[in-house]
Amino acid sequence: MAAITLTVNGRSRTVDTDPTTPLLYILRNELELNGPRFGCGLSQCGACTVIMDGSAVRSCTLPVSSAQGKSVTTLEGLGSVESPHILQKAFVEEQAAQCGFCMNGILMNAKLLLDKNPNPSVTDIKQGLANVLCRCGSHVRVIRAIQRAAREM
Repeated sequence: MAAITLTVNGRSRTVDTDPTTPLLYILRNELELNGPRFGCGLSQCGACTVIMDGSAVRSCTLPVSSAQGKSVTTLEGLGSVESPHILQKAFVEEQAAQCGFCMNGILMNAKLLLDKNPNPSVTDIKQGLANVLCRCGSHVRVIRAIQRAAREM
């Protein structure tokens, strides 16, 4: 066990844990942040995506010690029910979520995409989301939601 200090959603948090524990487990079980989800456990589906120092990372296989000294943003760090991020608001307005399980990965990757490209084409959006597995039938609404957020930003 070791004391690991993390900066999550702009707040410093210290946990006493095995340094090899996956970051996802700490976020969900210790810090009670339920945006990132456990999907495959193999860094393949994207449900566990968080933003760490400006890059999308899969938290299900990333040791918590790798996040020490870095800035981690989860879905909860984008916005709240009272004050949603423009992307979150657009996804609600476009009814872009179906089952919602992949939405964490889609939203986190869309956030990074819009940070880098404030006016993405449909192709840009598809490429930006290509590494998130989704079985829903809401892909057209997801693209519309990201386009809406881009216009409103």
